[in-house]
Amino acid sequence: MAHAETGTRPAWTSPEMAERRKKRYAADRRLQIYGIAAITFAIGFLVLLIGSLLYTGASAFVQTKVRVTVDLSEAQLAGEDLAKANWRRIVRGALLSLNPDIPRSDRRSYYAMFTSSAPFLVRNYVIEHPDLVDKTFDFELPFADPLDQFAKGQISRDVPEDRRRVSDKQIEWFDNLQAQGIVSKPFNFGLILNPDSRFPELAGLAGAISGSFWALLVCLLISFPIGVAAAIYLEEFAPKNRWTDLVEININNLAAVPSVVFGLLGLAVFLGWFGLPRSAPLVGGMVLSLMTLPTLIIVTRAALRSVPSSIREAALGVGASRHEAIFHHMLPLSMPSILTGTIIGLAQALGETAPLLLIGMNAFITSAPEGVFSASTALPTQIYIWADSPERGFVSRTSAAILVLLGFLVVMNGLAVLMRNRFERRW
Repeated sequence: MAHAETGTRPAWTSPEMAERRKKRYAADRRLQIYGIAAITFAIGFLVLLIGSLLYTGASAFVQTKVRVTVDLSEAQLAGEDLAKANWRRIVRGALLSLNPDIPRSDRRSYYAMFTSSAPFLVRNYVIEHPDLVDKTFDFELPFADPLDQFAKGQISRDVPEDRRRVSDKQIEWFDNLQAQGIVSKPFNFGLILNPDSRFPELAGLAGAISGSFWALLVCLLISFPIGVAAAIYLEEFAPKNRWTDLVEININNLAAVPSVVFGLLGLAVFLGWFGLPRSAPLVGGMVLSLMTLPTLIIVTRAALRSVPSSIREAALGVGASRHEAIFHHMLPLSMPSILTGTIIGLAQALGETAPLLLIGMNAFITSAPEGVFSASTALPTQIYIWADSPERGFVSRTSAAILVLLGFLVVMNGLAVLMRNRFERRW
């Protein structure tokens, strides 16, 4: 060909160049298709995950209850001490009034339809509202877990009696209660407001949410000032030698260390050497701060580098000292990115399970912690506890707890994106 003999390139309109353009455009289209397919694949798995959690956990957000009329007008309340009254007799009398024709031999099975903590629920409610004494009031009692599952369709009445946890008589009594219009399925606020319990119908996430809050608070108070200070020193003041290079390499390596290693470190140092209380949010927050520190240092250094050097030079040029240029100009301008990285780091710490398991934050705690020294669980460890429970009622609550945890993570990541878009400066 002429262009080969003369050493010139083929003309743009030549057939050879047209073939090259065709291959190049085809490669671009294939790359776009691969990208769209990857995104579709990822979104499909996300939808499958969220869908399976919603399908399994949606029933935990409602609770089957029965409305009973508690008569305290003639109840023997042991004088003025409400706590020592025979609440079991009072509650059972109220329940029996709903189905008065039940023979004595079947009453034990009938009472088993309702949560075994019914006397305590009524007692606590009356103690909180002492004006109800000598009166009659309505109270909604939760059904026991087997009846709750039956009401939600998770136990079929078509299954033979010997293969289900609800007897035919209990189904008949439940149908009678439904016919009276006193059975309801309100939103289960107890899932958020109740502490943990061995009974699925009463178990909630209040203790786990409080424990996560205290642990993240400790993590923030430790990791944020130390991480920002370390990043400022390494980026602005530290001499460039082999020791600072070694520190930087170790910080980058620590950011990729598995979280279980930090849990072992917390177990050996904080619990073993320092003797800090086991299962306390204080220890959990300190362990989580060890995990968050490397990420926060890296993010802060990157934020400081993103500020144009002309700002530092201008501050030094008008007579500012080095630390004034950093703390009055560099740090405030980089703070939005630092806060965004901090929130993302805390969101990552919120979802960690392994280090909290190693320091004992998976104990059975029936009350919300009152501070950083009180024993507690956290949302990830509470999910682990419920997932390991043999009770079938905890299956839906496990999925519901995962949805609550995902909700907190989405809110925290959304807050980070909002802060970045609101305060980010473009140079």
